[in-house]
Amino acid sequence: MAMIDGGGLVGKALKAEGVKFLFALWGLHIMPVMEGCDRAGIRVIDTRHEQAAGHAAEGWARVTGEPGVVGVTAGPGVTDVVTAVANAYHAGSPMLVLAGRSPMNSFEKGTLQEMDHVEIMRPITKWSRTVFETARLPEYISIAYRQALAGRPGPVMLECPLDILVNQVEEDQVLFPEPARSRTSCSVPGNPCLVKKAAELLRNAQRPVVMAGNTVFWSRASKELQRFVQALGAPIFLNGMGRGCVPGDDPHLFVYARRQALGQADVTMLIGTEIDFRLNYGAPPLFNPDGRVIQVDIDQPEIGRNRHIDIGIFGDTREVLKQLLAELEGTPRSSGWLEKVRAVENERLKALQPQMESGAVPIHPLRLLKEVRDFIDRDAIVIGDGGDIVSFAAQVLRINHPGHWLDPGRLGCLGVGTGFALAAKLARPDRQVVIIHGDGAFGLNAMEFDTMARHNAPVVSIIGNNGVWMPAVEGDRALGRRLGPTRYDRLVEALGGHGELVERPEQIRPALERAFASGLPAALNVMIDPTAAYSHMTSATVAPPRG
Repeated sequence: MAMIDGGGLVGKALKAEGVKFLFALWGLHIMPVMEGCDRAGIRVIDTRHEQAAGHAAEGWARVTGEPGVVGVTAGPGVTDVVTAVANAYHAGSPMLVLAGRSPMNSFEKGTLQEMDHVEIMRPITKWSRTVFETARLPEYISIAYRQALAGRPGPVMLECPLDILVNQVEEDQVLFPEPARSRTSCSVPGNPCLVKKAAELLRNAQRPVVMAGNTVFWSRASKELQRFVQALGAPIFLNGMGRGCVPGDDPHLFVYARRQALGQADVTMLIGTEIDFRLNYGAPPLFNPDGRVIQVDIDQPEIGRNRHIDIGIFGDTREVLKQLLAELEGTPRSSGWLEKVRAVENERLKALQPQMESGAVPIHPLRLLKEVRDFIDRDAIVIGDGGDIVSFAAQVLRINHPGHWLDPGRLGCLGVGTGFALAAKLARPDRQVVIIHGDGAFGLNAMEFDTMARHNAPVVSIIGNNGVWMPAVEGDRALGRRLGPTRYDRLVEALGGHGELVERPEQIRPALERAFASGLPAALNVMIDPTAAYSHMTSATVAPPRG
């Protein structure tokens, strides 16, 4: 009989689930998993920090829609990945953490790197377990996948003691479950009665507004969403992973007029987006106090969170949109409301034009991002990693495809950029991958430019360097926030990449051309105006930073 060790079983089980990459940082406790994945034809991407490996696993999920996998060693390997797991948990991103642990025969003896990882991970995962029998490793991996993908997606953790991974068993005695089914094959429709009520409310609305977010992406519902807003004749606003689910040039998509549209809406439709700080917790003045609200979500506890909901529909986003489309078919629509919102949008955009065309030095962030917008491909993948600079980017850049905008999400976790970008380039090697970095955020995981150089992942980071955490205002001492005009471009060069310092607006486009042509991981260190704060954009403020 053929014998196989636990690491080999892990590799075979992951391969059956379609895994192509394991993001990991070497450690003795996880080494059998790395070797097993390698034997199974899964490429091991070794990073410089477990946090970045975790961000890469989440980034893979956000670009492909399938769970990413990260392997970490025991003790500090697990604690290092906690931040990335917490970010995935708050964002609703599916990922599997495979954590090493000391051998079972030394539990609670004080052996090297011994910790109770399950309890550490329990509050920030959907499912956290230890496997105690080598032959059951494929079974537990199958359970983990199903847990990660069920309902609202999220991270899961499987702790694997070292002796369980090195033990050998007869392969023909091992149960290999069928791969976890895609979420799209087991969709949950909405309650038909509630769908009819929602359709009636929308049919009679004079000023409907749609706000859509993460679950549109995870449910693969972008086409249905586009048909829905066309049938409804409503303006739509997007946040989180919803960005890109409606192309940037769709006449129903708006960016700058959100406050005015929601404030006047008689019916607001919330689709898979949390009623959190990004939406002022559903309260006035962002929401019309006399308006009605419909909410659709696969995560039932989110319905009615922070405010009263007139109609709440629990169900898969794509299925509910299909139901609503069937009900709304043939409904006549006036373009008057859409035109009114467009007029506000154009007014706000016009107010930003002087900054977008500014020749000032230091460079205004809007001028920088306008140059980026005009240069990158229509199908470029953009990662936002920072505070104000990312909020500027969300207003200027146009995202045209699902999974092509990645930002930290609700947790507001900085440092995600390099991990997200690494995974995005591996998943979509034919696409441009761009990180919009704040200088502070860049420093958190900058060593991963070494990882990208070693693994041939030529992404381009555009660093908005204002030398401070959060822009300064007059009389502000910027206590504990000053960073200085650091030459991050030289750091990237030292790590095997391409780096340039950009100090004038006319230098931006030529530098972009050279960065993308280099074929290397690249960083443009752009010196921007330290007084240009997103919060100062009073004429165009539509959302808080990192929405």
